[in-house]
Amino acid sequence: MGHAGAAAAAVRYLGLHPVDPLPRPKLRCVRADERAPVDQGEFRRVLGTFASGVTVITAPAAEGESGPAGFACQSFSSLSLDPPLVCFMVARTSTTWPRIARAGVFCVNILGADQAELCRAFAVRGADKFAGVPHTPAPRTGSPRLLGATAWIDCAVHAVHPGGDHLIVTGRVDALGTTDDPPAPLLFHRGRFGRLAP
Repeated sequence: MGHAGAAAAAVRYLGLHPVDPLPRPKLRCVRADERAPVDQGEFRRVLGTFASGVTVITAPAAEGESGPAGFACQSFSSLSLDPPLVCFMVARTSTTWPRIARAGVFCVNILGADQAELCRAFAVRGADKFAGVPHTPAPRTGSPRLLGATAWIDCAVHAVHPGGDHLIVTGRVDALGTTDDPPAPLLFHRGRFGRLAP
């Protein structure tokens, strides 16, 4: 079936078979008829104290599509050294993820401290996100490698797992690299962009 076919099949299956939330554990601090134990606003506030790097996930145009796909993503992590795997999380409501899934491959572009505007451009829906953005094809998959990024990781979709209102996408790393003199990374903390203090 290949990577693209497997990823597209996962998207179709999850679209036709929504995943129910996990059953409530039998040992609970509140009764089933009481409020949820964690308020969503408080969840966001507390988790926002965890500073993360910022990436743009890109993919080449799949068959029948007019151009490449991409979206800004801060939910990214290394996963395994042997085999080399990375993962990112994407909302089930994303309109870009199905295009990446159809391609079956992607490139993680790790953004530098001066690329906040580039990140904002890839965070919007409906626009031509690649307009005026210089990029070259990643060596193994042809996914757009954004010029000026701190580093890039060229991947094939390895697996897709349900994760609540998100999907957990794992990728097998086929190639990767950094710029000759990598700039400081772009950080996201408490709803804002930031950078490492000198």
